[in-house]
Amino acid sequence: MGIKARVLAAALLIATPVVGRFEGRNLLAYLDPVGIPTICDGWTRGVRLGDRATPAECDERTRQGLEEAARVFEAWVPQQVIDRLPASTGAAFLSFIYNVGPGKPGVKDGFVWLRDGRHSTMLRELQAGRIAQACAQLPNWTSAGGRKLNGLVKRRAAERALCEADL
Repeated sequence: MGIKARVLAAALLIATPVVGRFEGRNLLAYLDPVGIPTICDGWTRGVRLGDRATPAECDERTRQGLEEAARVFEAWVPQQVIDRLPASTGAAFLSFIYNVGPGKPGVKDGFVWLRDGRHSTMLRELQAGRIAQACAQLPNWTSAGGRKLNGLVKRRAAERALCEADL
């Protein structure tokens, strides 16, 4: 296993409880603060109100979501930057990507793409190797549906602390 794979594997282990803490586990689908049907640990894909999940299904969805986040991170952040990342820093970014996604031009802001078609400042800082500056971008992502959410303020503060812990 190369350095990149080791860093990402360790980051996945650290990120899993972070995601669980801030997403909260719900075995019955509910509407999140902006009205999106959600189940398990913040899973939204294909969810309808009335859906149910088992703890094992939730574990699988969280694993899948974090692995998808790791693939996004790996695809957009240069190898030489990933090689320098402490696992805690990688975990903070995976938790963030799990929560906001990669984004999509014209649709949604995210880790890679902003709605206006530009790349996020966080990604640009990482691509330039400015890890501390990328961590400092986390508190800028505390709104959903046009509203600042206290839960996101707390989550981003925890992600930033984790991001900077071992720099």
